[in-house]
Amino acid sequence: MTDLQVVILAAGKGTRMKSTLPKVLHPLAGKSLLGHVVDAAKALSASRIAVVYGHGGEAVPQAFATSGATFVIQEPQLGTGDAVRKALPVLAASGVTLVLYGDVPLIRASTIRKVAEAARDALCVLTVVLDDPTGYGRIVRDAAGAVKAIVEEKDADAPTKAIREINTGIIALPSAWMHDWIQSLRNDNAQGEYYLTDVIGMAAAVGRPIRTVNPDTEWEVMGVNSRSQLAQLERVHQREVAENLMAGGVTLADPERIDVRGTLACERDVFIDVGCVFEGNVTIGEGAVIGPYCVVKNTSIAAGSKIQAYSHFEDAKVGPDARIGPYARLRPGTELDEDVHVGNFVEIKASRLGKGSKANHLAYLGDSEIGRNVNVGAGTITCNYDGANKYKTIIEDDAFIGSDTQLVAPVRVGKGATLGAGTTLTKDAPAGELTISRAKQTTLSGWKRPVKAPKNS
Repeated sequence: MTDLQVVILAAGKGTRMKSTLPKVLHPLAGKSLLGHVVDAAKALSASRIAVVYGHGGEAVPQAFATSGATFVIQEPQLGTGDAVRKALPVLAASGVTLVLYGDVPLIRASTIRKVAEAARDALCVLTVVLDDPTGYGRIVRDAAGAVKAIVEEKDADAPTKAIREINTGIIALPSAWMHDWIQSLRNDNAQGEYYLTDVIGMAAAVGRPIRTVNPDTEWEVMGVNSRSQLAQLERVHQREVAENLMAGGVTLADPERIDVRGTLACERDVFIDVGCVFEGNVTIGEGAVIGPYCVVKNTSIAAGSKIQAYSHFEDAKVGPDARIGPYARLRPGTELDEDVHVGNFVEIKASRLGKGSKANHLAYLGDSEIGRNVNVGAGTITCNYDGANKYKTIIEDDAFIGSDTQLVAPVRVGKGATLGAGTTLTKDAPAGELTISRAKQTTLSGWKRPVKAPKNS
């Protein structure tokens, strides 16, 4: 909606979080609470997003410096109505204004779009019916069922407290109405605060239409006030992600034991074992298998690859039919071609391995260009760093690197070359030849191993 503007209230201190970090900056699924809400607002193509902040100094605007949002400080915090009043100078008096909350992170864009669209010529309130409405403002309707007021629990009598339909706090209304009514709010209530919800009574008093919209799920409107509630919403979100993955043809060993902290796009017949964590943007191709307790960040894994337990990937590309792990680490800049094997306790950084190449045991490959069908023996290290600068190692197709080899970069191993075990390579190894660098083996006859001196009694 090009005529929509969004106000996000994010000034709460979050006392129960027991943290120096502002509540809205605490992470859920790898993104701050406020970040989830800002993204939902952006999905509506709002012309302006205004964030009202308070506690935490400049931490909130600094965290969203590139978000395109406008920030307004509320100091002191005198209620939701006062917060919106602080935002009025940066809001137009035309179109529709939608009010969201920075600590209600799982609200869906589809839900708030319905609220905004219903508010083109009316005030619209997002409501939900709860089995236990304790703590929430109640929706009070007249005999015809029309909304006439919202009463906060601390101001409610017993019959009002019995109402189960509650106000989520999310409302939208024509911006011109908002500008008029916010100025008339009063704080003669139990809290001494200015309630945004009082505009509902103002709308009813002058005969403006009031509509309600309900979310698809109750958890969409759940807020975070404690670390316990944060943990509960984390699991709710992760279960939703798991359900979507399974609906798309992914098999999860246990839907309760997966964490997606970003986006995970999988093709069909992917299998993901327990305890895996996916961060940033991750893609997994058809039929790939991810073993237990892997951590994968900003990585693409192509079809047919099998990743064994406890492997860690970051900013890497894994080609088709790769065999990796267990306990392998792919660091940023790693690119593996088709049918590459990377075994246990192998670390690769800023390196490319060609089709069919293997590094199966206990190796470090950094700043390397490795061709096709290369075998890298156990204990091999590319010595790519001299303490100040990094240098490249090039290993051409069909080379064989013996165990316990050190390649001191910059150095090149020619096509089809063989390096004998224990070689320290400081010069280029010619193609098709055997290169060995090791001390001559010597046996010292009659040598005795040292023994401990006897202790004085």
